Amino acid sequence: MLEHIVAAGTLYSLYFMEEVSARLGWAWEPREVTPGRRPVMEIAGIDQRLIGWQSTRRQQVEDALPLLVADYEERQGHPPGERAAYALDRQAADRTRPPKRKVPQSLSELRERWRASAIRAFGACTVYRLAERARAAAAAVWARVRPVVDIALAAVDTVAVVYVMRGAFKRHHLLAEARRHLSYTLRGRHHQPGLDELIVQTAIDDYTRPVGRRMMTADLRALYPRDLEDQAVLRPLTRNRSALPYERARLAADALRVRVQAERRADRLGSRTRPRTVAVPSAPRSRPRPFHSDRKGGRVPEQPTDVATVEQTRRTLAEAALAMVQEGARERAVHDLRPQPAPATTPPPHTQQPGTLHAPGRTTGGVA
Repeated sequence: MLEHIVAAGTLYSLYFMEEVSARLGWAWEPREVTPGRRPVMEIAGIDQRLIGWQSTRRQQVEDALPLLVADYEERQGHPPGERAAYALDRQAADRTRPPKRKVPQSLSELRERWRASAIRAFGACTVYRLAERARAAAAAVWARVRPVVDIALAAVDTVAVVYVMRGAFKRHHLLAEARRHLSYTLRGRHHQPGLDELIVQTAIDDYTRPVGRRMMTADLRALYPRDLEDQAVLRPLTRNRSALPYERARLAADALRVRVQAERRADRLGSRTRPRTVAVPSAPRSRPRPFHSDRKGGRVPEQPTDVATVEQTRRTLAEAALAMVQEGARERAVHDLRPQPAPATTPPPHTQQPGTLHAPGRTTGGVA
């Protein structure tokens, strides 16, 4: 169970964000604590001064870390790498950890103490209007961010990040990253149950291949069918040690997302029916030019159609229709001004005798 602790933690964070947003109407947004590292999700609209005021442990670690780094460089002769930097960070956290309180305090006592401390530091207006500002910031987040999950893009994003960070991975690594993707995308909105499993299964089916009995790695041949080398697209990012791992992972995810969108665009353009060619006169006229066919070849000569040609055709037809309407109006006006002949005297109606059928053009006679 220990290897699934990260996936379980991301699931808890996802449900916690959704519960807070549903009850209080707040939204979440990513905040970069350390440049180049994975961002953390925090409530939108919270004053950064309050966040820094509560992050006392992080500040204590940052103050103790330079001494440990200097000691490491003196002993080893080079700056610490990724693993060494993480170990030094944990060592600084252990050294600065305060002793536990012998007398426990209740939650109500802690809340009163925290409220009084915040009011002394930032004023009562900042503290008591905290929820109102968070709801206003949430409205701005919902207006800016669409909480829509694209399964294919989520699968590509998950595979790219996990592959660059780990190389070979297992299913629970993909599951943890898929849940992080949902938290970044939905910002506290409710997700459909099983959506994280669907993202992982799509990633495994389309963008991975097995390595050994229990591990797998990325397989991008579905996106790059002409890639002769194995993962040649992502290899420069994995070998670039000058950037931090998560920064390289985001670059890889963005590149694959652009590739997926380009393929979708190409599929849409390829499935569209081509527009018919339109013959356009060289200059706009009041009347449309008569249409002539090629009698020798027995076909209609076609001209290449582009956006400018179609637009010119539309304008020409509109001008021709307007000219015809104006000419018809002038003809009707002239006709109304001419003297009209006196109406002929209408002959009195006559009654038809029973049994008599009048033929057209005859006045009398019929068949009895």
